[in-house]
Amino acid sequence: MSWKFGLLASAKNPDLQIFTNDQITVVKDMYPKAELHYLVLPKERIDTLKNLQKDHVNLLKSMHEIGLELASKKCQNRSIKLGYHAMPSMQQLHLHVISEDFDSVCLKTAKHWNSFTTPFFIDSLRAIKDLEATGRVMVPSTSECQQLLKTKLKCHKCDECFKNMPKLKMHIKQHL
Repeated sequence: MSWKFGLLASAKNPDLQIFTNDQITVVKDMYPKAELHYLVLPKERIDTLKNLQKDHVNLLKSMHEIGLELASKKCQNRSIKLGYHAMPSMQQLHLHVISEDFDSVCLKTAKHWNSFTTPFFIDSLRAIKDLEATGRVMVPSTSECQQLLKTKLKCHKCDECFKNMPKLKMHIKQHL
């Protein structure tokens, strides 16, 4: 099985599950990009946001609610984000629940950074709103996604720009 399908295997492994019910499974991200980084996955086979239809609104709402509950338990006193990558590298839809400290040895590249700090990262509530209003989630085009991932490194708190990840990571510690 290709690594792109690794989330499907992780979601089925009881040792990796943080939470599970009849619709949803939560696992810890195996390569976390922050101190706290969880993935909320539907049990229904859905590859990406582009595969969602209006009848998935309640599923996304449930995923969001579970993400919020998890955040309130695990991410106390931390700023968090809930959202989806516009063009995910792994198959199976997954909601990121991530603390905004972005303190992780796995956060190594501008692509990693920009996947959470630019419009490449689609806020969970916005995805729900899009799906309710139009029957689909509005995502940037492939070329727009590629450009977003190549965006200059910029602090998500103060907009200061940096030439490399080590300097950015040192800088963001002052915001913690």
